[in-house]
Amino acid sequence: MWYGVLCGLTAGAFWGMIFVMPRWLAEFSPLQLALGRYLAYGLITLLLLMPRLAGLLRRVTRADSLVLLRHALAGNVVYYLLLSTGVQLAGVVAASLIIGLLPLSVTLHGRRDHGALPLRQLAWPLLMVAAGIICINVDVFTHAAAQNTPWPKVALGMLCAFGALLCWTWYAVDNARFLKRNPRFSGAEWAGLYGISTGLVALLLAVVALACGAAFAGPGAGAARDWLRFWSVVSVVALGASVIGNQLWNLASRRVPVTLSGQLLLFETLFGLLYGFIWQHQAPRALEWMAIALLIAGVAGSVWRHAAARAHTPGTEDTGARRASSSVNMAPEGTASATSMLPPSRPVTRL
Repeated sequence: MWYGVLCGLTAGAFWGMIFVMPRWLAEFSPLQLALGRYLAYGLITLLLLMPRLAGLLRRVTRADSLVLLRHALAGNVVYYLLLSTGVQLAGVVAASLIIGLLPLSVTLHGRRDHGALPLRQLAWPLLMVAAGIICINVDVFTHAAAQNTPWPKVALGMLCAFGALLCWTWYAVDNARFLKRNPRFSGAEWAGLYGISTGLVALLLAVVALACGAAFAGPGAGAARDWLRFWSVVSVVALGASVIGNQLWNLASRRVPVTLSGQLLLFETLFGLLYGFIWQHQAPRALEWMAIALLIAGVAGSVWRHAAARAHTPGTEDTGARRASSSVNMAPEGTASATSMLPPSRPVTRL
């Protein structure tokens, strides 16, 4: 389980970049940011999978294709379109902290899955997470009022961020359940197929947007924009947050229960806050420090409770390993070992 926790933490570090990209490229529209990022993601994934793509595609059924399509839309394109709009309208901190509700939303949505602890055993960790989110939101809205930020603009940004939250909550649990039902795909293989399908969806939407003309215009449409910088940034984010981050998350998904993986999503928020503070050249305020401490305590408490539950369940790991080895051949990226600690439990992102 601890390897899964480490993978989830590292994925969060990569995913944190997505919160500051709309600030790095503020002269571009959210649609341009989303489509640019996922076009780059699809191309990078295609190049990485090229040597074994034909054999992999032969294993994809029509049902798998429909799953990939809905995950590409909900988990990537629509999610990031809404999130980047939220960042540009409400700010990095506000948007990242709304996405910080993912541990609660995913935990509640996946509470009936195999391997999930009863919510009463997670009461204190979840309460600490909720308290941390309340603290940071109080700070954000108090600070916005002091700066005379227009409330309609902030409210629209918050609504977009909440829409992103709903998209990723559904995607996270649906992808986790699919991974549990389909051990024939390794984490790397499924992440690769997911990347290619996302790239194809982004390409189709880009063609439509270009045909519409004005729909693709950004905030700086009337001025010269640095497209080399744009493609450099979106490619770096695509490689780190989408390719590497998603593969790490799929590895974590196969090793930890849904309720724990929901808590691990907090690392995305924490790294997003860290990068945001660095970008803004400011240190966290008192309530922000308190929120960060509560969020970390909530994650640590959840990890400890899951570890304790496993320690009091003799033979759990052996049973999971036998089940995995009987259903999975030794695929790339160590699929058999990736499923050796109970059935897989969750998905990939964010992000």
